[in-house]
Amino acid sequence: MAMRREPHVLVVGGSDSSGGAGIARDIETISAIGVRTCLAVTALTVQTHDAVIEIHHSPPSLVANQMCAALQANDVATIKIGMLATAKIIVAVAAVLRKFPHVPAVLDPLLASTSGRALLEAGAIAAMKRDLMPLCCIVTPNLPELALLIGSELASDEDGALQQGKRLLAAGAQALLIKGGHASGPQSTDILLRFDQPPTRFDTPRIAASMRGTGCMLASAIAAHLAKAKPLEDSVRDGKLFVFEKLQKCRLNNHNVLRPAKQTHFPEFFP
Repeated sequence: MAMRREPHVLVVGGSDSSGGAGIARDIETISAIGVRTCLAVTALTVQTHDAVIEIHHSPPSLVANQMCAALQANDVATIKIGMLATAKIIVAVAAVLRKFPHVPAVLDPLLASTSGRALLEAGAIAAMKRDLMPLCCIVTPNLPELALLIGSELASDEDGALQQGKRLLAAGAQALLIKGGHASGPQSTDILLRFDQPPTRFDTPRIAASMRGTGCMLASAIAAHLAKAKPLEDSVRDGKLFVFEKLQKCRLNNHNVLRPAKQTHFPEFFP
């Protein structure tokens, strides 16, 4: 089939029943850039735009088998990794990456949902840093995730974030994109860190618009551009521009995805 020969991004992550984040956002983003997707589902979640109500983890062997099947069936050019949920799933995903070292992987280290619900079990950060990060071509933490990954307080300024990023590079990450969405100021600045090159800054105007799943969107956009054989720096630049344009459209349409729900708990469905 012709589809098998087209480049794919293998999305490894959790579902989001609201459609605002997770693999729903990944597929939407990658498809918009013109690349096909295939899937390995790590967790099923029950979510609204305001809360995560339930999480059910996939067995690690099932995650690994889904990945292997997708890699066998399609021309997978890039792997995008999001929610991993448990240390055992992290180890299983890392084992598959070792079998396919020629396929670059983009890791969005999801530690908690927008509403604050933990998406990675306690103690799994060590496994992520030890077993998975060194196998990924880029890791894309926001400022709170960066602080948690190195076990430190939230960086108070850009210099502090750079120091934390360098510590994570020293722990084995190949490249790091420190996302500045949680910072303040008129510019939203993401910083690409690599061992052999000076930091590269990507600036866009900060937009007063809220949208769930922007972290998923950025990592997926980077993965999609890598799948189209663009260099890493160009993929990051184009990925950030993709997210900026989505946020700009959100603002211009006066549309806020994070609208307050009339009711966030439905007893008949969520006892």
